Amino acid sequence: MSDPHSRFPVPSIDDLPDDIRQRISAVSDKSGFVPNVFRVLAHRPDEFRAFFAYHDALMEKQSGLSKGEREMIVVVTSAMNNCLYCVIAHGAIVRIREKNPRLAEQLATDYTRADISERQQAMLDFACLVADQASEVADDDLDELREHGFSTEDIWDIGAIAAFFALSNRMAGLTDMLPNDEFYGLGREPASTGPRLVK
Repeated sequence: MSDPHSRFPVPSIDDLPDDIRQRISAVSDKSGFVPNVFRVLAHRPDEFRAFFAYHDALMEKQSGLSKGEREMIVVVTSAMNNCLYCVIAHGAIVRIREKNPRLAEQLATDYTRADISERQQAMLDFACLVADQASEVADDDLDELREHGFSTEDIWDIGAIAAFFALSNRMAGLTDMLPNDEFYGLGREPASTGPRLVK
């Protein structure tokens, strides 16, 4: 396996602390490959642990947002931030979660014309506001989300995902992280016979 591209040293998986090596092995066993974000961020083990702990707290818990909707937020805000890695990687997850091979490109290019509901468009409008101009968030913005059925905790989740992935986007830019080739074929039609992505 060749090292992923990074401006910083990429450690050998064999040299990583046991817990990080086990986490990476579990991801590889499920997906069939190691997403480059795991290998690049392993350069700083303590920060790796903190990053993925927060990732899991936002993206894996029970929530009023579906897992697919959470990935939609990542794709749209990452496109705003010109983050190739996150658009491609999380676009693959969107295709799988939503069982829609066209959705990722629609979201990344112009989410207002994507195959989504009015509720989801309101969610993405708010996520973009947080990602781009969080200081401009007003109570009226939260009230509008509540009119679409989002709870106070759901609204926190939308904002927190947008904010967390702004960090992720910037780390990808800092490191010059590139998406794995495997991501491009996931969730396409006809069904991919290659690696599966299970998170």
